[in-house]
Amino acid sequence: KYEMGRPAALCKLGAKRVRPVRCRGGNMKYRALRIDNGNFSWGSENCAKKVRILDVVYNATSNELVRTKTLTKNTVVQIDAQPFKQWYL
Repeated sequence: KYEMGRPAALCKLGAKRVRPVRCRGGNMKYRALRIDNGNFSWGSENCAKKVRILDVVYNATSNELVRTKTLTKNTVVQIDAQPFKQWYL
């Protein structure tokens, strides 16, 4: 069953680069190859903002993913806090 999937995109940190991928029924999905911002939330303050990702700090899977700045699920990243500071004041 695993042969039905596609190879992992391994999204990196960098200028936005998104490619369309054709799916079943002719629909399109969009695969992020590089990305430099994201939607992050400050849970205790009930606030979500679109902010810049500065660096990959930690990944439990492998240190190689940190060295190559690969973004995966559950990766710890450093973000630009300025939008949250402006909201707080």
